[in-house]
Amino acid sequence: MIQQDNRLIYKGSFFTLTHERATLPNGYVHEMEIIHHPGACAILAVDDAERLCLIRQWRHAAGGWLWEVPAGKLEAGEPPLLAAQRELAEEAGIEAAHWQSLGSLLPSPGFCDERIHLFLAKGLVAVPTAREPAEVMEVHQLSWPQVQAMANGDITDAKTLSILLRYALSQKISLS
Repeated sequence: MIQQDNRLIYKGSFFTLTHERATLPNGYVHEMEIIHHPGACAILAVDDAERLCLIRQWRHAAGGWLWEVPAGKLEAGEPPLLAAQRELAEEAGIEAAHWQSLGSLLPSPGFCDERIHLFLAKGLVAVPTAREPAEVMEVHQLSWPQVQAMANGDITDAKTLSILLRYALSQKISLS
């Protein structure tokens, strides 16, 4: 896609919104609004008893409580792994000795350039949390069968469902 025109509509602390006019590979000139996001990370922390860390978090935009893995926005210029380490400690009160990338995903590529980097964390130790006042959450340690049952409707967050699938595939865990 070759951009021809890009006009700033809004610049906030979390994202920017632009109106863009682009020539697509088929020659069609398309106008659209694009949200530009610095990126995020999501972490699946698995303890020595093979329990998974899930957070039950209040999300105003979603209208209530959501089950999620610890996650957060990358700061300007912050490498994804460092952001993941920071977010896991801040939100869940966990540090990990071992980290593995589970790839990345684009949650809404039709209108947003956000990329979420997925990580598996093991070798866990407890540390103090450092949540922001707007972060209202509970931390839970759940077995794979509990989480798998929740994935049939209780877990609606896309990044969490994606990281659970990537984890199951990487560990050759049956999904049936």
